[in-house]
Amino acid sequence: MLNVLVICTGNSCRSIISEALFNELGKGRIRAYSAGSRPLGRLNAGAVALLQRHGLSTEGLSSKSWEIFEDQPIDVAITVCDSAAGETCPAYMRQVARAHWGLADPGHAQGTDEEVEAAFEATYRAVEHRINKMLALPLEEMNREALVVELNEIGKIDHPWN
Repeated sequence: MLNVLVICTGNSCRSIISEALFNELGKGRIRAYSAGSRPLGRLNAGAVALLQRHGLSTEGLSSKSWEIFEDQPIDVAITVCDSAAGETCPAYMRQVARAHWGLADPGHAQGTDEEVEAAFEATYRAVEHRINKMLALPLEEMNREALVVELNEIGKIDHPWN
């Protein structure tokens, strides 16, 4: 089982959505966690509502610091916000395969309720698409370097519905 840590600065929205989707889609192959470099300490209400609309459990999800994973074996760390991607990771992550899947923050979306909900749905679809691309890889057979290359390429995928 591959342990994936999804990182965002606040760990309240994009990384939470990603954690839930990884654990649902990757059952038996991936165990996902999420964390933030400067966690907000609360979940974004729009992210929680989105996950509930899609029938995904929010039980156990929380906004937490990446420091709590120091003693947890992590195989892959994926940043989902540009500011977290540019930060210096904790020392324990030196041997972790790292990739960047930049996503716009739907938590900052403005407009009508429908427009804000559409922003959350777009993020959900982007994460789902990227995770499915990752799961199509022979993860169990890949070395760290090849995995990093493939995951970074997946992070560059434009949204197929645009």
